[in-house]
Parts: sequence; structure tokens; C-alpha cells
Amino acid sequence: MRLYSLCLKLEGRRCLVIGGGNVAKRKVASLKECGADVLVVSPELCPELADRAARGEIQALQRAFQPEDLEGAALAIAATDNPAVNQAVAAAGKDAGVLVNVVDVPDLCDFYVPASVRRGDLEIAVSTTGAFPALAKRLRIELEGQFGPEYEAYLELLARFRRELKARIPDAAIRNRAEEAFLDSPALSLLAQHKVHEAEQVLAECAARFMSDP
Repeated sequence: MRLYSLCLKLEGRRCLVIGGGNVAKRKVASLKECGADVLVVSPELCPELADRAARGEIQALQRAFQPEDLEGAALAIAATDNPAVNQAVAAAGKDAGVLVNVVDVPDLCDFYVPASVRRGDLEIAVSTTGAFPALAKRLRIELEGQFGPEYEAYLELLARFRRELKARIPDAAIRNRAEEAFLDSPALSLLAQHKVHEAEQVLAECAARFMSDP
């Protein structure tokens, strides 16, 4: 089955996590990093989730899952070790039109959460469509070595350069040439050597070249 890959904005949107153990804890953490409004439903909560609920970081209902819990949810993640509960969540999600991920049960999933490498606004995602998550994890580790922390600052430079180009050069073809020129510049390697000032200088020189003489 071919999947449609996307990056989903969850800021301020309600996301449901069913389960209160360590797997649920990790799913909650990932959702909160994206700014989601998280509701956890589970008869029991691990200490970390209980603490987050007490601090008001998440909402928690300490009881069994009910289909009504899906109301208003952007998505739901079933992270329990109870097959009956997982199946109930998947079925209720289909009835409610809510996308559901059941951890480690690909056949019950509407979507899969990829293994990802994040460097600021740069995110590289790897998925095996649920076939073999351990491979995705191994590839993620390899990618972490290939894309170091300098990429966060690099993307910030690129974004600033693009904004300046769009503000001052109306011709899209010229902007594209300028972007390619900056990508070919030594800015990334300079940042990897912690030479931030030199990388900034490269950006300024590249911007001046295309803005003054397109």
C-alpha cells in the first residue's frame, strides 16, 4: 500500500492518547513537543504522566476508554498492551472519522509515526510503513551522524536568505539561482567549524551579488 506522506500541524489541537505506561509517556512527549493539546485516557498513569497531569501540562481521565473520548480529536494513539482496547479504539476511530495509530499493530493503524531526525526546522523522517520499525530506527541513527547540529543554524541562514530574496527580487528564476548559489557556498562547512561570523559573511556576499546585479 502506498502512503501519503505529510507533516501535520498539531499546535493547539486535541490529540488523544489511550494508555498510561512508558509507551504512552513517549507518545505524549512527542505530541507536546508539537504543541498539541493532549488528553490521556487510562485507568492507571505512570508517575511521569501523573506529574504532567498534576502540573496541568496534559489532561487525564483515569478510567477505561470510551468512544466519546474521540470527540473533537485530530488524531488518537492507542498505546496499551490490551488487544481488546486497541481494537475498540481503532473501530471507534473509524466510526468517528478520527485517524488512529495503534502502537506495534500495523493492521489497525490509519497512519504510522516515522523515526525522525530533527535539527531545528529540518526534519528527516524514515518509515518502513510499519513493516520493520527496527530498520527505521537504525537508519535514523545513521542519519543523526550524517546531519549534525550545524544544520539547525544552516537552515536558519537559508530561511533568512530566502526571505531577503523574496522581499527584494521579484523574479523567481533569479531567486532560484541565488538559492542554488548559496547552497553551493561553504556556509555549511563553516558552521560545522563553528565559524558563524564567516558563514554570515558568505550570506551577505551572496545576497549582495544577486540583489545588486541580478
